[in-house]
Amino acid sequence: MEIKKSEYSISAPNVGLCPNDTKPEFAFIGRSNVGKSSLINMLCRHKGLAKTSATPGKTLLINHFIINNEWYLVDLPGYGFAKRSKSVQQKIQQMITGYILQREQLVNLFVLIDIRHDPQAIDREFVDWLGASGVPFSIVFTKADKLSVGKARANAEKWMNALKDTWETLPPYFITSSEKGTGRDEVLDYIGTIMKTL
Repeated sequence: MEIKKSEYSISAPNVGLCPNDTKPEFAFIGRSNVGKSSLINMLCRHKGLAKTSATPGKTLLINHFIINNEWYLVDLPGYGFAKRSKSVQQKIQQMITGYILQREQLVNLFVLIDIRHDPQAIDREFVDWLGASGVPFSIVFTKADKLSVGKARANAEKWMNALKDTWETLPPYFITSSEKGTGRDEVLDYIGTIMKTL
């Protein structure tokens, strides 16, 4: 899979206002400041496509980008950003849940996790909820350039092994770095493989 064309399409405050279109959607989500916008820009080789920010929690809408005129890449708001007010947190929670559970066009959700940190309860709870809800997803470990190759791999394996306490089949996972382009081909090949089955 190669991305030849990537364009911003629409930002929606809820699932009901997402594109009225049957094209498949691949969505990206993670905790605030996990490097989501940087990863999207790296995958598309389109600097500035998704707005990056030093301030966590900037994505407050469901952002659609049309790729190769064939599928949508969807940038979802980050979860678990403590500095938001309770009402804003609740609104975002409803937006995320509504999109993930109701959007029929969603074929895979990429859950982004910062590879530098030990497993966090909020990520684990979110992943377990996806499993219980039957949502197809994969895990993308970000910021691998901040660690040695061996340490990055060990951290990813530690995370995945921790899932084995309740998971029979583990979801696919990828180790990425937006700085170095690590994992780009693997993620895009995975998207390409899913596209062939649709």
